[in-house]
Amino acid sequence: MDRDPTSPPVALVVFGAGGDLAWRKVLPAVYNLFLDQWLPDNFAVVGVDRKPMSDDEFRQHLRQGVDEFSRSGPAKDEAWQTFATRVSFVAADFGDPAAFAALADRLAALDEGWRARACRVFYCATPPALFGLLAGGLGGARLNEPRDLARIVVEKPFGHDLDSARALNQGLISTFDESQIFRIDHYLGKETVQNILAFRFANAVFEPIWDRRYVDHVQITVGEQVGVEHRGGYYEQAGALRDMVQSHLLQVLCLIAMEPPVSFVADEIRNKKLDVLRAIRPIPGNQVARYAVRGQYGSGWIEGQRVPAYRDEPDVARASTTETFAALKLSVDNWRWQDVPFYVRTGKHLPARVSEVSIQFRPVPHQAFPSTASTNWQPNRLAIHIQPDEGIQFRFQAKQPGPAIRLSPVDMLFRYRDVFKAAPPDAYETLLLDVVRGDATLFMRDDQVDEAWSLLMPILNAWGDPTSTDLSIYPAGTWGPETADTLLAQDGRSWLLPTILENHERKHHG
Repeated sequence: MDRDPTSPPVALVVFGAGGDLAWRKVLPAVYNLFLDQWLPDNFAVVGVDRKPMSDDEFRQHLRQGVDEFSRSGPAKDEAWQTFATRVSFVAADFGDPAAFAALADRLAALDEGWRARACRVFYCATPPALFGLLAGGLGGARLNEPRDLARIVVEKPFGHDLDSARALNQGLISTFDESQIFRIDHYLGKETVQNILAFRFANAVFEPIWDRRYVDHVQITVGEQVGVEHRGGYYEQAGALRDMVQSHLLQVLCLIAMEPPVSFVADEIRNKKLDVLRAIRPIPGNQVARYAVRGQYGSGWIEGQRVPAYRDEPDVARASTTETFAALKLSVDNWRWQDVPFYVRTGKHLPARVSEVSIQFRPVPHQAFPSTASTNWQPNRLAIHIQPDEGIQFRFQAKQPGPAIRLSPVDMLFRYRDVFKAAPPDAYETLLLDVVRGDATLFMRDDQVDEAWSLLMPILNAWGDPTSTDLSIYPAGTWGPETADTLLAQDGRSWLLPTILENHERKHHG
């Protein structure tokens, strides 16, 4: 373990501790960090919520979440008892200054017991509308001090549009310094997303060809096999563009397109990502249909089961125009990527759960082999499997065995599970540990949030026009509407089937 014995104690305060996010994700991640000995010996978890609970009731509630959702499986009694002694609960009205004064007393008592000033992490597992209220309450009780030991964590969605994102930012920075604010996006905590940086900048082979001279185009696909499930009310206010593109897909695009950093200091990485966002060509409001398409799933079949249309889901308007699928063509206007299109797509009730980046390289400049040798010829392709079956796959041409020259695509494949023999940590574990360490590399800065929303506002405005007729219905279980195919066909290209599905079909058919 790389635990630093000189690290200060840690007090993790979780607002909204009785809610689903804390139960399913945040607190099971804390428990796994404890099991793997990443937390200091002196740490405490303080749950805060409006609903009254005793400490024992809160601990029992948490254990149910750990048993069901922890990657390490159901908690063992001995380990759980040790962990549970560090857990307590405070019932509080988030609008009551006295509640924050009581919390300050509780944290001061912990410091006194540890004989050291703890690093205090305030995790807002609440709706975004409460972020400003919580920040103000913490500031009123002077829990935002000292700057180097007090941190606030806020969840996505960070705003509904540019104006609301700026208002949320203003509510936070009026109390906390930007260096204390950690805007968490669990997608950036995934091992394969982080490994994009290692793959690009720790190896000398690929960086020299990582530009417009050799790359034809880039595709980023995040497909979800599930529908909106029980989140219809939330999704009606969000949609695929806000829910996935504004945060997840644009962040992955930045990691693929960014320039080499001078160092891996957090702000250096974030500056390079910001440069990419600023280089993406703005989409004029009157040309949205040329660069962005949207769809909504109708009824269809998923793994042999009939599933309802989005408009028939609970808490969804019968005439809803909310998109469950979005695809964009983006251009990065700089020397490295000029004229290389980046195609991104995401949707619900697609044929598979898959997240993949495909870098398609240009064809060879001269095909010297006879036409009979290359009937199955394909350009080189590098695929980064983010989920599931995390890994990296490179496709190249090789000669088939035999006396005649026949070329066929073959793959070099790296899988995490095969090489490292261990399941990667949950994304929340990685990100929570980074917060404790004060490492903001994987967290969005306020100017990044602003640029991402600014880029998407013309699309959101066009799609929000009640007279717009560009919403296409696609059958559940397909790869989205035909308009998504047209988006690439107008450039002479087509969507690539994720390699993880190609691998499955190849294995299935022998």
